[in-house]
Amino acid sequence: MDSQKASKINQLMKAWPKGTVAVYSWLASQGVYRQLAGSYIKGSWIDRIGRGAFKRAGEKADWTGALYAMQTQLKLSVHAAGKTALGLQGYAHYVPMGAGQTVVLFGSPTEKLPEWFRRYDWKMKPRYTATGFLDVKKSTGLADHALGDYSIKISSPERALLEVCYDVPDEESYEEAGLLMEGLTTLRSELVRELLKECRSVKAKRLFMHLAEKQGHAWVKKLDLKRVDFGSGKRMIGKHGTYDAKYKIVVPVAKEGT
Repeated sequence: MDSQKASKINQLMKAWPKGTVAVYSWLASQGVYRQLAGSYIKGSWIDRIGRGAFKRAGEKADWTGALYAMQTQLKLSVHAAGKTALGLQGYAHYVPMGAGQTVVLFGSPTEKLPEWFRRYDWKMKPRYTATGFLDVKKSTGLADHALGDYSIKISSPERALLEVCYDVPDEESYEEAGLLMEGLTTLRSELVRELLKECRSVKAKRLFMHLAEKQGHAWVKKLDLKRVDFGSGKRMIGKHGTYDAKYKIVVPVAKEGT
């Protein structure tokens, strides 16, 4: 390799965080166009993981490195959400995070996961929810989560639990949502209020507050809900359950020992 090409690959590797995916548009922004990218593949500098997506040769790139590319290079709103976000922050120690487990991702209703992400074996099961239940033009309750040489956007505990409530009962259970809420003793009441005001899912808002008041955490007493619209009419999570008259929601009967 001549000195100019060596300098180019060195610059690329310096700009490319270890453990992350690079999409072709980002490589092109670094001056690495298709022909040069092809020569880097032949020279064992980079590996193709799918159409228009690459990783550094000899390195492993997991789903977080792929999410980094989607967020920073493709500018997608996709983020780690729900139980996955809680697990990454240590709030759900019993949530399995190893190989083969489900990773929860939320994004805008107009966005799809890239084909290269959907086709590649990340050793996990992605569950993607494209929804506008929170304002996609805002980033309320999203936080940076550092992972070595890079960081990704994930839901704060406040937003993550609201996402869990949104997924009940189709993807998550009422019982697990309750267990997760039990451990969230230090949520920020102001952020909770903003998220509830912004939330378009009446069921998620009502269930969140039902679980919060059931636990009686100190932050619940600080909540100002005057401007939160909880909608009208009843909502039902389970066909046979108990009725919370305050939040007009039917929830499953708690199992013995929970």
